[in-house]
Amino acid sequence: NIQFRISEALMMLLLFEPHLTIGLTIGCLIANLFSTVSVLDIVIGTAATLLACLLTTRIKKPWLAPLPTILVNAVMVGAMLSAVLMPASEFWKGLAVFGAEVGAGEAVVLYILGIPLYQFIRKTKLIDKLLGRG
Repeated sequence: NIQFRISEALMMLLLFEPHLTIGLTIGCLIANLFSTVSVLDIVIGTAATLLACLLTTRIKKPWLAPLPTILVNAVMVGAMLSAVLMPASEFWKGLAVFGAEVGAGEAVVLYILGIPLYQFIRKTKLIDKLLGRG
């Protein structure tokens, strides 16, 4: 059940340009339109991305920047999965399991791909070129 969504590494771009929150959130919404879990994934998944983006823009240290995405998705998506896939009497157990799985996948992608992506973009000043600032 652990997923490695490579696109989550793009959350590190928020350290360069907080306005990318809009694109990341819309991209998540579009991806969630094809969710096989539940229609709730469209709302909850997109809200989780928006909240994670807003929190990430407040962090200045690259090694801490993945934490909002990891924690917000672990709680919000983990709770949604538990609500959809578990009996009501097992909600908290499901939240613990699904939250840990979601958080683990997020952590791997953000720390193994996201941090190196951030470092590469910072070193090459690629973001300035992409955004027409350089």
